[in-house]
Amino acid sequence: MHIPDGILSPAILATGAAVSVIVLAKSVQESKKNLEQTAVPIMGVMAAFIFAAQMVNFPLLGAAASGHLIGGALAAYLFGFWPTTLIMTTVVTIQAVVFQDGGISVLGVNILNMAILAPLAATLVYKLVRKTKVPVSVMVFIAGWVSVVVTAGFAALQLGASHVVSYQLALQTLILWHVIIGIGEGVITGAVVPFARRSSFFLGVSEERLR
Repeated sequence: MHIPDGILSPAILATGAAVSVIVLAKSVQESKKNLEQTAVPIMGVMAAFIFAAQMVNFPLLGAAASGHLIGGALAAYLFGFWPTTLIMTTVVTIQAVVFQDGGISVLGVNILNMAILAPLAATLVYKLVRKTKVPVSVMVFIAGWVSVVVTAGFAALQLGASHVVSYQLALQTLILWHVIIGIGEGVITGAVVPFARRSSFFLGVSEERLR
């Protein structure tokens, strides 16, 4: 899902960076107000897990983007939307600075896509589905799948708006591949969440964090 430097238009880069800065400022404020101190080290462990999962990726659209798991749905279930944006931003930033996965000028857009839109989509699914009798494992599977497909759709629109490729080609390619990748994301999320709910390491973590 990482978009590299040098292909998006200045308008898309500026918009992505501006939105990301605004959301992250709000995330810091909300996390300071609502997050327990004991959750901070666990957030670090989650960031490390997501970082490792995202290292397995492959190029799409001639390396204009990449396909891989995201991890936003898992983190959003365990920590809620606002802390998850900080976890994901840490991952995406380290990948860009240390491993050149993505890029510096496009960092704001990649943060918007993977650190904000992915957990936002998952959180909306949680809010809609958790009031039903759907099992948690099914709920998080759906959230994982939706988060990946939605993020791919936005990345495709950004590529199309920058005239890298046509909207049609970008949407068809990215969404087609990420419909499949999303299944893997959903399966992994659905497998990890029940374990996390039973683990003393995540004691106190539950749907109550989905605010």
